[in-house]
Parts: sequence; C-alpha cells; structure tokens
Amino acid sequence: MKETTSTNESLATVDQQLSSKQLQRRNFLKLAGAGAAGVAFLGMVGCSKDDDGPDQGGDGLYFGSGDIAILNYAYALEQLEAAFYIEVANKPYSGMSDWEKMLFTDIRDHEIAHREFFKAALGTNAISNLEFNFGAVNFSNRDNVLATAKTFEDLGVSAYNGAGWLIKDVAYLGLAGKIVSVEARHAALVRDLISNGSFANSEVIDSNGLDVANSPTVVLQAAAPFIKSKVDVRDLPTY
Repeated sequence: MKETTSTNESLATVDQQLSSKQLQRRNFLKLAGAGAAGVAFLGMVGCSKDDDGPDQGGDGLYFGSGDIAILNYAYALEQLEAAFYIEVANKPYSGMSDWEKMLFTDIRDHEIAHREFFKAALGTNAISNLEFNFGAVNFSNRDNVLATAKTFEDLGVSAYNGAGWLIKDVAYLGLAGKIVSVEARHAALVRDLISNGSFANSEVIDSNGLDVANSPTVVLQAAAPFIKSKVDVRDLPTY
C-alpha cells in the first residue's frame, strides 16, 4: 500500500478532531461520522490500483493482505457488534429499565459509528456487509443478552489488543487505539451490569495488570458461530 500526502493529512485531521473535543454521549456519533467522511477516500488515494481488494469470486469475502486485511478484520467485528446492539435496542428484554435502554442505545450508536468509520476508511477495499446468526441469543432474556454482550465486548477488546502490533501504518494504529479504549469502556459497563465490580477481574486482566490480547485466528474462531457469511482470511496477518 502506497501512502500519499493527502491520506496522511486526512488521518491527521481526524486524529486532531478526536483528540481536541470532549466526547459526550450524543456527540460521539456526530464526530465519528465527520471523521469517516474525512477519510472516505483512503481506499482510493491511499492505495495503488493493483492493491488487494475484496474478492467475492473465491471462497468467501476476501479481506486482503497487510493493513487492509487488519482493517477489514476490525470492520467485520464492528459489523457484528453493531448488528447485535441494533437487535438489543429494537427488542428490549423483559424488564429493561430506562437507564439500561439509554446505555444500550449509546453503545449501539458507538458501534454503528465504528462500523461506518472503517467502511469509509477502507473505501473500495472494504468487504461487503456480513450476514449474522443470532439464533442462539434470547433477546427477551436479560441474562442471555448481557452474557452475549460481555462475550462480544471482551472479544473486541482482545482483538484490538492482539492485532495492534501487526499494523504497519502508525496513523491506523493511533486511530485503532482510540476505538479500543471505547470498546474497553463498553466491556467494563456490561460486566458491571452483570456483576458490580467485575469490570477488571482476572478473566480480562492478566497478572501483569494488562488487558488480554488474542490473535486474529483465535478471535475469528470465537466469532464464527455468529457469522453466516463466508470469509477468506488467508492473507490476514496473525500469529
């Protein structure tokens, strides 16, 4: 992938916007949307014509290689989370309080913003919309919804932590760091809704006080039961 001055300037603009503004709950979606517009042309100006892109002619949606594959990997996970929280918001479980509705609506909006950000950043290199299978989730049951949310949020945080060092472009790495911090807030909130004080227990924090990190291979295996679409990740960096 060939960097250009325009690409770097657009990423710098988004980074400045994210750093300089206080992100209130309702402002996040607006700002993230503006950021997505600012990098919407990354796939066009940041890559040469012969770069790897999505290929539906093979066995599944092709993620590409290098940083493009990592970004599509993150995009796929954000699609999954956004789809889940849209269902949660549209089908409130029995006894959901107004406070919980507000929290899940905010998380939904954050995940949609993340999804659209990656879609815009990838441009023509973005994979198509994935289809998901939530048949095992009982959206009318609070415990089941929270358990699934916990799975997705913990998985998402570990995915960003595990893929960060595989990213070559420091601009992408910086933006991924801003997104994973939001995902970690979601994970902590969901964990406390399940059991107050469990936001940083030994399941997600290791003996060195660090977040758990998982490789793309491990993360995709864990997410596979929820993803109906076939994906081709043969060139996705992993370990």
